[in-house]
Amino acid sequence: MPEVLVAGGWGLLAGSALVVGALAGYLARIPGVVVAGVMAFGSGVLLSAVSFELIAEAHERGGLLPTAGGAVAGAVVYTLANIALARRGARHRKRSGDQQPSESEQSGSGTAIALGALLDGVPESIVIGASLLGGGGVSVVTVAAVFVSNVPEGLSSASGMRNAGRSRRYVFTLWGGIAVASALAAMAGYGVLGGAPGEVLAAITALAGGAILAMVADTMIPEAFSDARLWTGLITVTGFLTAFWLSSLQA
Repeated sequence: MPEVLVAGGWGLLAGSALVVGALAGYLARIPGVVVAGVMAFGSGVLLSAVSFELIAEAHERGGLLPTAGGAVAGAVVYTLANIALARRGARHRKRSGDQQPSESEQSGSGTAIALGALLDGVPESIVIGASLLGGGGVSVVTVAAVFVSNVPEGLSSASGMRNAGRSRRYVFTLWGGIAVASALAAMAGYGVLGGAPGEVLAAITALAGGAILAMVADTMIPEAFSDARLWTGLITVTGFLTAFWLSSLQA
């Protein structure tokens, strides 16, 4: 099977966790403290993956300057896009309570939330595809980290969408579409970046890492702290160490 299709398959697998989480969040009444705890765990997993699978790998490939430049660029691009979408109703797209506006409260918020979900998912999937470059296998730790973090993202966001009065069709079409977009982004990560110089690949990897770090800080940790509060730090460290353990096994 062509490697680009393999990349797409891994991206689809990781993105499918959003649908799994959305099913649980929309169809079941899960206590907020449970959602917050799972979100804190997912935050720790992503922080570990960014540290040991993305930034460290980028530094090894291209050195400090491309890595730092890429990470800052990723954080800036994500933050500016997030600010623009927040003004159009997507600020609380990962919140499970009553924070999300309905379409009647803010026209166009549904589209903004959809674009925000796409913004959150694309960098992770590009990294999954890029991890296949160089002839090695996919980074299982990266796929696992994205999958684990996607479950609470879909769960929390779909719960908030239900509370905002959004239909099942909207919710599951959105997350199904994001899962497909994750596959396409992983294919692009492999196909577009193949043959790129080490410094360029390092900068792109670090760019995705910076965007993911900004996303965790802006959208995931606030939701985790909203209900877990004093337990957030401990649960986040548990997620971090779990992903670090998986990374050490792969090494």
